[in-house]
Amino acid sequence: MPVARTRAVALIGLAGSVVEVEADLASQLPGLVIIGLPDAALGEARERVRSAASNAGCPLPQRRLTVNLSPASLPKHGSGFDLAIALACLAAAGMVDPASVDRMVHLGELGLDGRVRPIAGVLPAVLAASRAGHRTVMVPEANAEEAALVPGVEVIAVGSLIEAAIRHGGSFDPETAEAFRERAARERDVEADASPPPAPVAPAGDLADVTGNTDAVQALLAAAAGGHHVFLGGPPGAGKTMLASRLPGILPDLDADAALEVASLRSLAGEAPHGGLDLRPPFVAPHHTASAAAIVGGGSRGIRPGAAPRASHGVLFLDEAPEFAASVLDVLRQPLEAGVISIHRANAVATFPARFQLVLAANPCPCGQHGLKNSDCTCPPVVRRRYLARLSGPLMDRIDVHLWVPRITAQELRMAGERPSLTSAEAKRRVSAAREAAAERLRGTPWRTNAEVPGPWLRGAGGLHPGNRACVSLDRALERGTVTMRGYDRVLKVAWSLADLDGVAIPDADHVGHALALRKGMQP
Repeated sequence: MPVARTRAVALIGLAGSVVEVEADLASQLPGLVIIGLPDAALGEARERVRSAASNAGCPLPQRRLTVNLSPASLPKHGSGFDLAIALACLAAAGMVDPASVDRMVHLGELGLDGRVRPIAGVLPAVLAASRAGHRTVMVPEANAEEAALVPGVEVIAVGSLIEAAIRHGGSFDPETAEAFRERAARERDVEADASPPPAPVAPAGDLADVTGNTDAVQALLAAAAGGHHVFLGGPPGAGKTMLASRLPGILPDLDADAALEVASLRSLAGEAPHGGLDLRPPFVAPHHTASAAAIVGGGSRGIRPGAAPRASHGVLFLDEAPEFAASVLDVLRQPLEAGVISIHRANAVATFPARFQLVLAANPCPCGQHGLKNSDCTCPPVVRRRYLARLSGPLMDRIDVHLWVPRITAQELRMAGERPSLTSAEAKRRVSAAREAAAERLRGTPWRTNAEVPGPWLRGAGGLHPGNRACVSLDRALERGTVTMRGYDRVLKVAWSLADLDGVAIPDADHVGHALALRKGMQP
């Protein structure tokens, strides 16, 4: 009998490689051998596949089966190869049509009773198969909705191994397969009833909920228009968290490619998307006890994305930022510049997208009362310095907008009720118009927002320097050392975002001065 072949997908981070699963049947002592650099979970597929095939009613022959995962030099992780291995073995034994098995990509884990269990990362795996030219995939029923998000791919959902074998031309009893399908469906219903209900999604707040703090709202619009990073400083109760949580609501909807990438990252993290692609930018707010691996991602075997990659095309919000470990905050320095995160392991390098807007929020001191009128700060100067020193200079130099958010007074509260507030819908319209202007200006380049543009290109080949007359205050700040060269470029980018919001063709001295003020920050 010739060698039977099918295909599966090996994921390293978000990138997937199609793996050829070969099975050879030999007249030797019974056994199932898997070669091709499998990890421990994949090596255990020997027992899962034999037990699943036997209990599903399509037992493997009592002969030696050798399964090779090619290319053999590529590391393979997890149990998602089980279905492909089982069908390749059945095809080698002549129990299913080898040509039918060879045409499909198979993804899924097998239970000992023959059920096909769902796996994490189905969406990026199907996307990798599609990009490699494969148009038909077989996945577990529980992953069918997720796999169907990839356009141009025919998804075949199966609940059991015998159902998959019959779909490939296996001459098994259809009644047995139907009985197995009904039993598997009942067991899935029992598992669904026993699982806790999903946590309710809190409704997104409106920007109109922010009372007062008009300067902070306008600065938030500038950050949204250009994709700039933001630092919010201020006492407790001033509205820093409220402002940060409103930022995703004023960002434009994601395009299809970005939404698919966000859904793939969620799938890889074990958060299966439901109800189609979500076009709203993600909002990720990890707790301050998070480790560096929880922020950027990691894992000894399968490398999973952390909070920063999951916030791609959206907002990463670090509330009480000085409470994070300094080493955790500093791992964000390279992603803020490069827009990608590379996680290196001994035998693999996983790369995740990390093009997000970082929002940091911090109190002025541990007690939060420094700088407030009629309040006594109990923190000695050395404690205050040590508290804010956790936000390192190189990290803060990569933040475009530094904003002080004061508490509003009773008079400001009364005046705010007399004037209409800017709603999220109106702010989103203005931000979308500003981003369209920036995209039109950057047409023909790999960048779409002002924050993505490299400084040397902006000042040089791009020809986007506003001119010496408009940048007098910025040039003086650079000469005095109050801004770095990186800060100089970032002020120019914010100035372009302000100009885009105002609908003008080029920033003037007021835009550059406003951007410089946002860069230096307003202190109490």
